[in-house]
Amino acid sequence: MNTPKQIKVETSMGTVIGTETNGCRQFLGIPYAKAERFRYAVPVHSFNGVFDATEFGNACPQYRQFYPHLDNPERLFYYKEFREGMTFHYDEDCLNLCIYAPVKQTGCPVAVFIHGGGFNSGSNKEEPFRGYALAKRGILSVFINYRVGILGYLTHEDIEKEYGHDGNFGLDDQKTALLWIKQHICEFGGNPDNITLFGQSAGAISIQYLCLNHDLKGLFQRVYMMSGAGLFPAFASPRHASETREYWKQLMEYAGCTNLDELRALDMESLANATEKLKQERKDTLYNTMPVIDGYLIKAPVDQLITNPIPVGYMLSYTNNDMYAPMLAYIGNQFAKQTDAYISFFDIDAPGDNNGAFHSCDLRYLFGRLSQSWRPYTKRDYEVSEQMMDYFSAYAKNGNPNACCGPYWQHCHDKKIKVLCFRKDQTAMGNVPFLKLSNNMIRKGDPKA
Repeated sequence: MNTPKQIKVETSMGTVIGTETNGCRQFLGIPYAKAERFRYAVPVHSFNGVFDATEFGNACPQYRQFYPHLDNPERLFYYKEFREGMTFHYDEDCLNLCIYAPVKQTGCPVAVFIHGGGFNSGSNKEEPFRGYALAKRGILSVFINYRVGILGYLTHEDIEKEYGHDGNFGLDDQKTALLWIKQHICEFGGNPDNITLFGQSAGAISIQYLCLNHDLKGLFQRVYMMSGAGLFPAFASPRHASETREYWKQLMEYAGCTNLDELRALDMESLANATEKLKQERKDTLYNTMPVIDGYLIKAPVDQLITNPIPVGYMLSYTNNDMYAPMLAYIGNQFAKQTDAYISFFDIDAPGDNNGAFHSCDLRYLFGRLSQSWRPYTKRDYEVSEQMMDYFSAYAKNGNPNACCGPYWQHCHDKKIKVLCFRKDQTAMGNVPFLKLSNNMIRKGDPKA
């Protein structure tokens, strides 16, 4: 890449200093909101002068800040894939976003990415979350941070008394970021009336929840959910906020706190220690540290809401060695039939080991970041990466991924499944080999599914 040069953009919030290189303007760590612990975010609409957006912002405090767990093979695997050699700074003042915009263009389609991490980890600084390649295709991309873990999903009756609902701080952060983008992205060259949400894993599931809230209609025009869309099985559906409070009360006991104000005042390391102790003793942490039915963002049980999502464009995908790959494929396909979505199946094993097309392996392809990996990618891998970026860019522009030279991508219609398959030998419409599952298996949440 060329040596970045410093640039200034005058906005209604103040002057923003960024950098420009290879046809892309980059603005990092821009605060879109501030939030006190266990309180909902307040948007930021003024920088009081000049904001330096040349460095990444803070990541939300999370388990790896105090417990890297690098002896855990699975976590070591993803550390090597997306975090090795990088330094992260964790702070509760973490509600920031990064913008990658084409140079000297206005009215660009906007693509807003929500990272994954099981609702307990992740940040917008991780590799491969960069928008350089998309900017070359005329797409302005935004990568947001939001609160995770206890900071993102604690529930407590005092919060409900104060706000009328509780929990879902992380999901509310995402909504707040979208409102900020809607209001300010035109100042960076984006079209606020042409916004595509896209995300992977927990980010995709978050998008699914946002698509079930009709109060957000008009905030975005289409979505792309990677490894996390569909008709959720019973065991993975959000519970009512009140049903998770017992978990958090036990955490307060471990933290030595008798009320919410004391928990708010506790230092972050002590809070993390109590959280880790609870995680070691209970097996239901995952189901207590995720979005809940709060009557505000998620208004009712998901199985009631899923039949009437917001009428936007839908695209979804999954990989051959995804987490619970058959289940993700099955539930995604059921949702796709309902919404006439575009579906793709990523069936190219990652070179360099025997992990197949593992969960989130397709991210490097979508962002054109294969060369930043340790893996020995081939000419075919780079070809598929170009195809994926072309398809997505066309989709972000007008809702149809077929404004490129790749094979024609058919969408689902008349309740029929149509899947575009990215395979080692070719890209073409085809079938997914492991979809012979019964409705009964999925509903029961069989871990083999």
